[in-house]
Amino acid sequence: MNHVNLIGTVGTIPRLAKDGSGKQVARFILSTKEDYLDASGTLKARNFKHLISAWGRWIPIVVEFGKEGVELAVEGRLTTRFYNSNGKINYITEVEVNDLIVM
Repeated sequence: MNHVNLIGTVGTIPRLAKDGSGKQVARFILSTKEDYLDASGTLKARNFKHLISAWGRWIPIVVEFGKEGVELAVEGRLTTRFYNSNGKINYITEVEVNDLIVM
């Protein structure tokens, strides 16, 4: 099963682009935070940045509500794509939106 649930804040304004077949996509960064105790028992925080891609009916919602600092709950699946740059293959893993809630 390929299933991802994230709750975080929008870190970048969504950018519209087109894929290789001409379909429109909105991509943005979602920042999440994880608290944990280190070896000495001190509370620490880790911040993570996730690339999110929204397709179809989610594009207008993401564009309207996807302002920096807005809290979102994203449910989706992991996808990986690649591109060739100067003979080097680069991989990008992102979360493709299946459902989205503005908190």
